[in-house]
Amino acid sequence: MRPQFALRIAGFLVACALVAAAPGWISDFRASQLAFVGLYFVAVVGLDVLVGYSGQISLGHGAFMTVGGYTTAILMADHGVQDWQTIPLAALVAGATGLAFGLPALRLYGLYLALATFGVAVALPSILKKWSSLTGGSTGVNLFGLPTQTGHGVGTTIAGRDLTQNQWLYALSWSVALLLFVVAWLLIRSRFGRSLQAIRDSEVAAASSGLNPGLYKVLAFGLSAAYAGVAGALFAINVAYVSPDTFQITLSLFLLVGAVVGGLGSLPGAVVGAVLIEFMPFWSQGLSKQAPSVIYGAVIVALMLILPAGLGGLSATLSRIFPTFRTGDRWFRRRSSASSPPRS
Repeated sequence: MRPQFALRIAGFLVACALVAAAPGWISDFRASQLAFVGLYFVAVVGLDVLVGYSGQISLGHGAFMTVGGYTTAILMADHGVQDWQTIPLAALVAGATGLAFGLPALRLYGLYLALATFGVAVALPSILKKWSSLTGGSTGVNLFGLPTQTGHGVGTTIAGRDLTQNQWLYALSWSVALLLFVVAWLLIRSRFGRSLQAIRDSEVAAASSGLNPGLYKVLAFGLSAAYAGVAGALFAINVAYVSPDTFQITLSLFLLVGAVVGGLGSLPGAVVGAVLIEFMPFWSQGLSKQAPSVIYGAVIVALMLILPAGLGGLSATLSRIFPTFRTGDRWFRRRSSASSPPRS
């Protein structure tokens, strides 16, 4: 096993241990907040697959979250499906929607694609209000207290342990988040992920090597939308209510900001973007109640100036500042070469 690979596995196991132990250290309110960090983490990981690895820009992933959220709400309220069981179905519906949008989007590149996806996010709330027989219109769908809501909004018992409602939502969100992170990481390391990166770097060179850029780009769109659908389903389960105003238009912008701050092409960095999406509004409100958006914008600008490649590029930045700074496999190679006996 390569040292860098072993280091990443060890880091992931430590992260899993911290996630599992956190409910014993934090308050019930913090557990609720961190549950939202988990679902935003899912959405940012999916968006990073699309933007960071395939090179397609999307400003409409809030719309795919909306599709996932409404899929969960309709299945729970109208068809008697348990909340957590709706998550795979929400992924399928949102993924299919992403595939359908990815086909015409093949003709668009760069900012044109970004504007087209943003148009979907802008138009979707009006469509939901008009289709009131299914979506509840402007009133939305209330899920609180339904038999299909685990714990009925009070709490539940899992493996003999009593959990409050917020602890259950935390466990659900982060269990799904860690599982989907592993799936994304394996996909990126597979032939599929290498093909996406080849298309991102040079579509012409990838096509000349026998790849079908259109197929992989559409698949990346569908996969990314499926992740957003899961995040939307978790959002609906956490809030226990959906309406056209639940998923704001700005959500799509915040998701992209989270992906950029975490570092495009850096899946672990997505957790930083998720933390930013959840906590930055609270921090901004605390610093300036009159103009919190100004603080939010200033922080984002400062982060981009300090870390233009996001957190994922932090090690490269440190290497430029400190020439002797090394990480990962280089450090291990120095240690292994120093400790190994000389060859005869």
